[in-house]
Amino acid sequence: MKGHSYRARWHGADYPASPEASALEVWLRLRSDEPAEGFTEVEEGCHVMPVPATACEAVWYVTTVCRWRGVECHVHDEREGELLLEYLGGSAPEAAALGMERIERGVYRRWVPVAEVEDLQEHAVPLAL
Repeated sequence: MKGHSYRARWHGADYPASPEASALEVWLRLRSDEPAEGFTEVEEGCHVMPVPATACEAVWYVTTVCRWRGVECHVHDEREGELLLEYLGGSAPEAAALGMERIERGVYRRWVPVAEVEDLQEHAVPLAL
């Protein structure tokens, strides 16, 4: 699970994607764990194919959200048995009471055990091409 990412549908299949801006248009680097036609293996188990974003049937920006100790949080990262959560509330005292670390003004994060997280879900927002 990745906290924030892009996903694209190309030729009927969904792929993790990374945007690349060029002077004329936006391109997406589609990724696949398996070999596929048109994809180049860039490292073991990682195959990539750049395509113009306009060639994709759909593109989404995907975030992962959850509830932890009754508050809504974004999931920013994961490691074995833990998730890095970012507090979404607007209260610095509440974030401090939750044991969140201030990263910058208004941004509070903390690693928490996965077992304490509830209502884990992805939100996919379609992007206009």
